[in-house]
Amino acid sequence: MVPLSTPRALLRLAVPALSIAVLLVAPPAWAVADANLTADPEVSRTVSLGGACERCVLSGRKLTDAMFAGARFVQAQLSGADLRGARILGSNFAGSDFSRADLRGAALMGSHFGRANFTRAQLSNSDAKGSSFEGANLGEADLTDADFSGANLKGVRLAGARLTKSTMHGVMFDGADAAGVDFSGAELNAAVLAGRFTRARFVKADMTAASLQGGDFAGADFSKADLAAADLRGVDLSSARGLTQDQIDGACTDGATRLPPGLSARGCRQAVERVRFGLHRWPAPPKPPAAPAIPVAARP
Repeated sequence: MVPLSTPRALLRLAVPALSIAVLLVAPPAWAVADANLTADPEVSRTVSLGGACERCVLSGRKLTDAMFAGARFVQAQLSGADLRGARILGSNFAGSDFSRADLRGAALMGSHFGRANFTRAQLSNSDAKGSSFEGANLGEADLTDADFSGANLKGVRLAGARLTKSTMHGVMFDGADAAGVDFSGAELNAAVLAGRFTRARFVKADMTAASLQGGDFAGADFSKADLAAADLRGVDLSSARGLTQDQIDGACTDGATRLPPGLSARGCRQAVERVRFGLHRWPAPPKPPAAPAIPVAARP
C-alpha cells in the first residue's frame, strides 16, 4: 500500500475531487449555447434553452427558431431580438423586455409573461394559447392573425395595438386598456371584455357568447359584428356605433342595458333559443400544444 504522503497518492485523491468540483460549477447546457450565440449576434443558430437565466441580456440577438422549454428568464432583456419561429413553451418571462422584438410566427404557449414589455413588438401569426400576459404592455404591438385563445390579458395596455383578424376565444380582458384598438374581423367568442374599449373597432368581429359586462364601450363601432348570445346586461352602449336591432335581439339584454336611440332591449329569449337549439356553431376548443422535442445532446 502506497503511503498517503507520497505525491502519487495525493494525485490519485486530487483528480476525483477536482472532477467533482468541475461538475458542481459547470454551467448548464443553455449557458454554453448562449455563449456561442452571443459571440456573433448576426449568426442564426438553432438552439434549445432551458434552466434559469434571470436578467439575461439578449437584446438584438438573432434567435430564430430557438426553443425555450421550461425556462426561467425573468426580467430578461430581449429588446429588438429576432425570435421569428421561436418556441417558448411552459416558460417564465415575467417582467422581461420584448419591446420591438420580432416574434412573427412564434409559439408562446402555456407561458408566463406577466408585466412584460411588448411595446411595438411584432406578434403577427404568433400562437400564445393559454399564456398569461397579465399587466403586460402591448402598446403598438402587431397581433394581426395571432391566436391568443384562452390567454389571460387582464390589465394589459393595448393602446395603438393591431388585433385585426386575431383569434381571442375565451380571452380575459378584465381591466385591460384597449381604447381605440382595432378588433376588426377578430374572433372574440366567449371572451370577457370587462375593460376599457372606448372608440374600439369591432367591425365584422365574431363576439358570440362574449361578455361585455363591466366594459366601457363609449364610441365603439360594432358594425356587422356577430353578437349572438353575447351578454349585454347592464352594459352602456348608448354611444356605440353600428348597432342594429337584429344584433340586439340575438344578444342577452335586460332593463339596465342602455342602447342608442331607436333600439330596444328585449331580454335573453332569442339568445337562449339560439343556444338551446344549436342555431349557432360554437368554435372548437384549441388543440393542446405538442410536447417539446428532446434536444439531441440530451438524448441518452
